[in-house]
Amino acid sequence: MSDPTVQPVPTAVVEQVDAADITLSNPKRAVIALGANLGNRLETIQGAIDALEDTPGVRVKAVSPVYETEPWGVEPGSQPSYFNAVVLVKTTLPPSSLLERGQAIEEAFDRVREERWGPRTIDVDIVAYAEVISDDPVLTLPHPRAHERAFVLAPWHDVEPEAQLPGRGPVAELLDGVGRTGVAPRVDLELRLPE
Repeated sequence: MSDPTVQPVPTAVVEQVDAADITLSNPKRAVIALGANLGNRLETIQGAIDALEDTPGVRVKAVSPVYETEPWGVEPGSQPSYFNAVVLVKTTLPPSSLLERGQAIEEAFDRVREERWGPRTIDVDIVAYAEVISDDPVLTLPHPRAHERAFVLAPWHDVEPEAQLPGRGPVAELLDGVGRTGVAPRVDLELRLPE
């Protein structure tokens, strides 16, 4: 006997729920680079990914493998190596709001900005947002140094081999240009796509 209290969900309601989940009428693609070199680096990066997913108007669509890289612009051995990853998101937030959210996540993980290229618990950088090219000093898009950083290009290429960096061309070609020296895949580590 079927349970009379269980009614099939009307199609219109299902469509509304789907539409709400896409939150996302006309979402834009964004590429976000994550890096950490203090504390439990893997846990912190995973926490940042989960925090992005918990942001209204943001859906994490892909998470790259983890790479380990030597800190940039500092004396070798003066700080721990970085774990780096890239996430692809779809978002209805404008770039400025996505930036604010990234900074809020950094603060939540006690990121301290004391020195340029200093060690950090977590770094959340918007690498690219749709096809936007902007030299706004608050948020330059795409990220002004992404095209020369293997620790951004390598994980991005893993999740999106055909990707293009706006104004710079195919990520695969940019990665070939900079090479993969000092950027080691950590196949023993894995980040989860949020449930």
